[in-house]
Amino acid sequence: MFDNVQINIPGGLDFEVPKMVKVKQNFENHKIDDVALAVKNEINKPAIINSIKAGASIAIGVGSRGVANIDIAVKSLVSCLKELGAKPFIFPAMGSHGGGTVENQTALLAGYGVTEEKVGAEVRATMDTVVPVVLEDGTKVHMDKFAYEADGVILINRVKPHTNFRGSIESGVVKMMTIGMGKINGASELHGSYPMSIFGTKLPNAAKHLLQKINFLFGVGLVEDAYDNTAIIEAIPAEKLFEKEANLQTMAKKLMGKICFDQIDVLIIDEIGKEISGGGCDPNITGNKNEPGFEKPNVSKLVLLDLTDKTKGNATGFASADVITKKLFDKIDFPTTYANVVASSKLEGGKIPIPMADGDKAVRLALKTLNGIDPVNARVVRIKNTLKLAEIYVSEAMLDDVNKNSMLEVISSAAEMSFNSSQF
Repeated sequence: MFDNVQINIPGGLDFEVPKMVKVKQNFENHKIDDVALAVKNEINKPAIINSIKAGASIAIGVGSRGVANIDIAVKSLVSCLKELGAKPFIFPAMGSHGGGTVENQTALLAGYGVTEEKVGAEVRATMDTVVPVVLEDGTKVHMDKFAYEADGVILINRVKPHTNFRGSIESGVVKMMTIGMGKINGASELHGSYPMSIFGTKLPNAAKHLLQKINFLFGVGLVEDAYDNTAIIEAIPAEKLFEKEANLQTMAKKLMGKICFDQIDVLIIDEIGKEISGGGCDPNITGNKNEPGFEKPNVSKLVLLDLTDKTKGNATGFASADVITKKLFDKIDFPTTYANVVASSKLEGGKIPIPMADGDKAVRLALKTLNGIDPVNARVVRIKNTLKLAEIYVSEAMLDDVNKNSMLEVISSAAEMSFNSSQF
């Protein structure tokens, strides 16, 4: 599409760019060494184990976001249920992801190691839904048909800050129950009824009504630390879902990684993808000056270099960039990406940033268009993705900030850098 596009840039892109320094960000490590055992211990809690009946068919909802050790956690959960005489199966609880098709959603689960062969339970995927609840304002709350017909439902998901709204409950079990379990029908209904800015109250309200109509047994909330480790696992009985998930949300915000700078002129991200964040790249990390609650860091220009293979062409979040590469653009599966964009009702998420021939040109364009800043003196940060933040690169102009922060440690000398190949 852009092969024949020539951008006329006054003065060109032949100028000196900053040298970069590798910096280690020292976060707290809260890694759980035996995830399978931690899941088993949670299932053995009286309030949880007593909810499981021998012979019951139990639907386990698993989502599309990349969650550390999700295959291990699901396999352990399945094993526990079987030991108690239940008959578990897996269903995709991922809303419109994977383009809203059975084949793609099944493939997404398989990409995370969640298959019958690996976790010991059949995967039953459908896009058919039922409507157990109609809210006071007429909004329909959909639910996966197979899950609805089961004797009980369990949802397992990472609890984390959401990429578009703030609340005591954001992304986790409640959101999976209302958006994820509702498939593309439910996701479109709720996004069409409410602006995302008020999801922090509307999704818990929908979940409260849903809990009165379905046999939801419990949720399994997973919290990760800044090193992408599983740090907390908690099985939450239905009657304590909102209280306990809010507590996990607080812990998730405390433990998550960050970029330890408030002001960045150019932020370069090597890769984005749905398995990294629901928004491709997490604005809790990158900032988003257009969304209340996401003001830090203040990033002037955002450059995205590539899509991950696991995202399978879903480039949700690419519109947040100022500049992308042709390499990234050529990997976009637009039907899959637009399914997410349309379901969210925020069509600006489909707008295409300026694509440049390669990473070096993309970064130079961002530097060129900074107002009142000499490119060689710009504050530039480069990260692999918004989950991998233990080591980052910063420009020489940021070394004073690095030296003043006890969490940061310089681990290389300043050097010229190519943005056409990975440095991580």
